[in-house]
Amino acid sequence: MSARLRALWALRTTRERTIIAAVAALAGAVLFLWLVLSATRGRAELRAGITALRGEALRLERDAAEIERLRAAPRVAASHSDLRPLVEAQCNAAGVGGAVVRVEAAGPDQVSVVFGALAFADWLSLLQRLEAVHVRLESSRIEALATPGMVGVTATFTRVAAP
Repeated sequence: MSARLRALWALRTTRERTIIAAVAALAGAVLFLWLVLSATRGRAELRAGITALRGEALRLERDAAEIERLRAAPRVAASHSDLRPLVEAQCNAAGVGGAVVRVEAAGPDQVSVVFGALAFADWLSLLQRLEAVHVRLESSRIEALATPGMVGVTATFTRVAAP
């Protein structure tokens, strides 16, 4: 086959050989540029993927640390005699004990709590904590305060039978 190609090449004039060589060089250059651009685009996509994966890894590490912190925290035993100590303990554990203005027990399974200035995100976190220990929000009145994100809350909680 190589003898056949040499014979075919020998039949071409100098001008044809020059044109064929130029077209082949141009095709090679275009192919090379296409490969370089494709690799560059792929590299940029992979770099963006790596950044996203690093962020996800950091989030997972924070979540794992939070889980370990919660597992290490002392568990509050639910008092079946009075709901007030349980609610107070959960407020303190959530870091909002300082915002509690008044806690009144309306019965063994119902308590009213008045919060002064409380971050709304902290309020939502407290509700999740209380739900985890089978205490349900019965009613609430939430007032926005002058400071953005801060609220005043008056809430009534009741004990729910554990499933």
